[in-house]
Amino acid sequence: MAGEKTEKATPKRKQDERKKGNIFQSRDVIAVFSLVIMFYSIKALSPHITNYLSKCIRDFFELAGTMKTISVMDTRQLLLDGLLIFALTALPLLMLSSVLAIVLTGMQTKMLFSGEAMRFKASRISPLQGFKRMFSIRSLVEIIKAILKIVLLGWIVYNNFIKRMVGFPRLLDMSVQEAVVFIGESIMSLVSTTAMVFAFIAAFDYFYQWWDYEKNLRMSKQEIKEEYKQTEGDPQIKGKIKEKQQQMAQKRMMQNVPSADVVIRNPTHYAVAIQYDPEKNRAPVVVAKGADRVALKIIEIAEQHDVVITENRPLARGLYETVDLDREIPDEFYQAVAGVLAFVYNLKKKDLK
Repeated sequence: MAGEKTEKATPKRKQDERKKGNIFQSRDVIAVFSLVIMFYSIKALSPHITNYLSKCIRDFFELAGTMKTISVMDTRQLLLDGLLIFALTALPLLMLSSVLAIVLTGMQTKMLFSGEAMRFKASRISPLQGFKRMFSIRSLVEIIKAILKIVLLGWIVYNNFIKRMVGFPRLLDMSVQEAVVFIGESIMSLVSTTAMVFAFIAAFDYFYQWWDYEKNLRMSKQEIKEEYKQTEGDPQIKGKIKEKQQQMAQKRMMQNVPSADVVIRNPTHYAVAIQYDPEKNRAPVVVAKGADRVALKIIEIAEQHDVVITENRPLARGLYETVDLDREIPDEFYQAVAGVLAFVYNLKKKDLK
């Protein structure tokens, strides 16, 4: 059927959809990579965070035992100390999380920002459209993914707990630092296993999002034809534009005929107007040329403005076919054109006498 969308989207269609903010991206990819990077960042920064928090706790307990009254200045200083603790411990992780979200999203969207996607659309709050989205294939896939994630995460947590359960009683004999290290290693083991399993889900989600995006952008053959017409232009309109451009170019060309030194014709089929200005050009220039009807028009204008007209069939045809408009004549025509110009200049001198 003509209206069936069986063809791949054209580059123009993809570009237009991109401008509207319609692109594909996998949120699972962002979630998995963010999870792994954030937890390993916490592991790398944990000695610094632990040491600083321990020092702050000791300092605050010392203050609690020594400070009997708290003034306004003390309150201000305590607030500044609290903000400093936040800046040195939590702020780097929060900034890293924000940068990760931007970078990972930008890698998929190529840093696209579209105001079109932020505009209000009635279809977003339409109950009918909402029901369609609820019972679509995309919704079914999302439900299956969510169930699969819950099942896998439960299985990973259960297996990790069983493996580590033997070491839990030993926490009673460990120091606080050893207990923190044990718990940290257990959490990182859980995160690593979860990340590896969820990476496969993220890869599946990425390719599914790409497939679904391409499927939704498919076009019918009629749409491709219409797009081609819009891109290349309707043949009739293009013909009219070309005709108009030719008319304008011809009009400009005819305006140059009165300033020509001579018009060489053959005798009515071809006409070439020549102008020579030694101060501007190294050789004579073809300022107008034409065949048949245009040639007759050039001759008519030349006669009206007393431009010398001479007949030279081979030279007229040679200049018409060889030399472009507003171009100097090539070397092979120098001698023939020089002879014509010499005749014209001699004729003008006689007229002046």
